[in-house]
Amino acid sequence: MPDFPKDLEAAILSLKKEMNAVILAHYYQDEEIQDIADFIGDSLELSRKAASTDADVIVFCGVKFMAEVAKILSPQKKVIIPDLQAGCSLEDACQPGPFKKFREAHPNHLALTYINCSADIKALSDIIVTSSSAEKIIAQIPKEQPIIFAPDKYLGGYLARKTGRDMLLWDGTCIVHEQFSEKELVKLKTRNPKALIIAHPECPEPLLKYAHFIGSTSALLNYTIEHAGKEFIVLTEPGILHQMKKKSPGSIFHDVPGTYGACASCNNCPYMKLNTLEKLYLCMKNSTPEITLPEPTRLAAKKSLDRMLEMTK
Repeated sequence: MPDFPKDLEAAILSLKKEMNAVILAHYYQDEEIQDIADFIGDSLELSRKAASTDADVIVFCGVKFMAEVAKILSPQKKVIIPDLQAGCSLEDACQPGPFKKFREAHPNHLALTYINCSADIKALSDIIVTSSSAEKIIAQIPKEQPIIFAPDKYLGGYLARKTGRDMLLWDGTCIVHEQFSEKELVKLKTRNPKALIIAHPECPEPLLKYAHFIGSTSALLNYTIEHAGKEFIVLTEPGILHQMKKKSPGSIFHDVPGTYGACASCNNCPYMKLNTLEKLYLCMKNSTPEITLPEPTRLAAKKSLDRMLEMTK
């Protein structure tokens, strides 16, 4: 058992200064990690902020694919992550071998790939998208151009309905968003009739039909800020509630239980929750686990990311 300092936060801040590091925390991290971070946000936003700093080390409190994006954009910086096992069900559902074969079976299709995937999948893709940029990017693709959308079939379905595009969808899902219970959502809405339902587009269509607003994690946060003082039922990972409560004072928030016996913990991302303050301290103290990428993979992945950035200027 490692010997931890009594004041973990002070020790982490001291290591940060010593290493010239920047600490990033995704919205789905535990509150104590969010509170010690230099930047809190969505994955791409965090990587871009880190790239703009003069830090030598990026400490990414999120999941592995997010830390890979930081490395893709900042190859000269060391990127470390508290727990290398912090993965993603969407990444697990879309492996390079099967995806490469799928692309080869549909050679005329453009591969539009959600950022929630590995660097290897990004390297096999044409354009990377985020939940906030996808619709704008699809609008710029000629209507006669067939599209593969991977790896999230629910986000892909939502975008297909919004844009009117008939896209070929990869069969992947986010284990958090697909487990929300429609039954529990209806119960919450019945008990709180004035509440506004806000949802991430990774949710299945039956849930999205109830939503007053659908958007990326950052968009959901901004919506609650713009409607401060209201009541909200939130259909995304509940880690975001910490920032919502901070930035929308006077508002009331409800998270939706999962399908398995209406368990409240089912709506927590098990991968995100692998990161702890103790693991954050150890990864900074030992400068490991480190994210490394073969340069050909990094460059190919960066090409698809750069196309997104060009199309969203």
